[in-house]
Amino acid sequence: MPTLFTKIINREIPAEIVYEDDLALAFRDISPQAPTHVLVIPKKEIASLDDLEDGDAELIGHLFLVVRNVASQLELADGYRTVINCGRDGGQTVDHIHIHLLAGRPLTWPPG
Repeated sequence: MPTLFTKIINREIPAEIVYEDDLALAFRDISPQAPTHVLVIPKKEIASLDDLEDGDAELIGHLFLVVRNVASQLELADGYRTVINCGRDGGQTVDHIHIHLLAGRPLTWPPG
């Protein structure tokens, strides 16, 4: 069964897309945890960090370059945080690997 994110990739569910290329999609989170909260996802379905294969290394690197480019595009000069949740206890709620890009306010540590 396709995930929520696959449905967004396939344009079956609307999203506020801020970036797209052949490998990745970035869109605004519908439940933002900061003034800027963007999700960066691969178009390839990978459930979580635990499901990465050796051949996915270039794709994962590409996702972080997308984060950098989106941060620049959104002018996040004061800084930002990236988060990847893995598994239920790690806070992952959609079984499609994704990077949270959070910014627009001071982010405390430790998180949650």
